Order: sequence, then structure tokens, then C-alpha cells
Amino acid sequence: MRILVINPNTTEAVTERVVEHVRRIAPSATIVPATGRFGARYIASRASAAIAAHAALDAYAAFGAECDAVYLACFGDPGLLALREIAPVPVVGMAEAACREAAAAGRFSIVTGGTAWRPMLSEFVTLLGLSDRLAGIRATNATGGEIHHDPDAALADLVAACRACAEADGAQTVILGGAGLAGLAERIQPDVPVPVLCSVEAGTRAVLAAAALPRPTPSRHPLTDATGLSPALARLLAGP
Repeated sequence: MRILVINPNTTEAVTERVVEHVRRIAPSATIVPATGRFGARYIASRASAAIAAHAALDAYAAFGAECDAVYLACFGDPGLLALREIAPVPVVGMAEAACREAAAAGRFSIVTGGTAWRPMLSEFVTLLGLSDRLAGIRATNATGGEIHHDPDAALADLVAACRACAEADGAQTVILGGAGLAGLAERIQPDVPVPVLCSVEAGTRAVLAAAALPRPTPSRHPLTDATGLSPALARLLAGP
């Protein structure tokens, strides 16, 4: 099994951390890592997320050949539906996978880094049709990038937010959302009275399951008059 792991921000260290966790869960899979070629170092706004969607398509065009599945490893899933439109293999988004896994167990909350993500994730959950299962969204003042650089400094705030989700919001599961937060759920879990779900690991489980399913038929619409795209992406969007 060959899995393309796309980190649509431009921080190689985040890609490496995600790939480490994917390999831990799927040791027999061949992992193809791809980091955004352009855009924000850490996605923390609507503008940077919009740019990241383009970067995700660009990464798929460059590295997606011969892959059996695509893992969009960014909480927020920028470009997910566009990737599904053009890819002839299953495409799994980290945020969607985590939300669906958590919702299957009951009401859930999301904890992430960066306050700008709260309205964005609320809209995202609504689009998934899961707003009736959402107990709340809490975000630390530290962004995902800051947490990635110094997780120890953010741990107490993340624990407090996760506990509040369980004790004040009534969440039965808390998603710790963000590629830069990979590995922190297991450190937080002993201090939280409900399961804490690592979004990176949830996405990995989902992409492994998706890779075993029949391949989808892409619904791409040829785009032959675009300018300024990478040659690989321009060829991909133009169609066979």
C-alpha cells in the first residue's frame, strides 16, 4: 500500500512528525511525504487555508502518481473536495476523519491551537452534517505552530481546555486537532475524564480503511485555460 501524506503548510518538521505517527500505525505501508511548496508555514487563518488548498492540489499533482490513497494531513482539510474531484484514489481528510470517528461515539468537542480556527471549524462541522453532535470548540491562544515548537509550554492550557470540554460542555470524546499537536493526546489523556482522540491517528486509521475500498471515479472537469500553475498541476487539471 502506497499512501501520499500531504501537509499543505510549508513546515517540513510538521510533515516529519505526521509521517512518524502514520508509520507507527501502518508500518507495512509505503509513505510518500509531501510538504506544501508555497504558502504559510502554519495555517492559522482563512487566507492561509485558501492558499493551502492550492498547495494541496499542487502536491498531489507532483507526488500522487501510483499512490493507493491520499491523506490530507491538516486539521481543517483545505482542498479536500477538490482533491476528491481529481484523484482516482480515496482521499481522506484529517479533520473529517476525526470528527466522524468521534461522532460515532456520541457528542464530541474539538480542542486546537489558534483562536481563528473556532469559527472555521464550526462551519466545517456544520458542512459535515455533524453540528448536532458537536458539544463545543475550544482553542488555545497559542497557535498550532507555537504548540509544535514548544509543546511543553502549551500542555497545561490544552489539558484545561480538554477538561472543560468534558466537564462544562458535556463532550463524550474530545478531538485534539492539528498536525502540529500529534503525540500530545496520549500525554493529556491521564488528566481528562473522557477519551482524547488524536486527529493524526484518526486520519491514519481512516486512510488505511479507505485504501482497501474500490477506487472512486474522479469527477474532474478539464481546465485548459489556467495560467500561473505548476506544469504538473496544469497537466493534471487539463485531463488525459
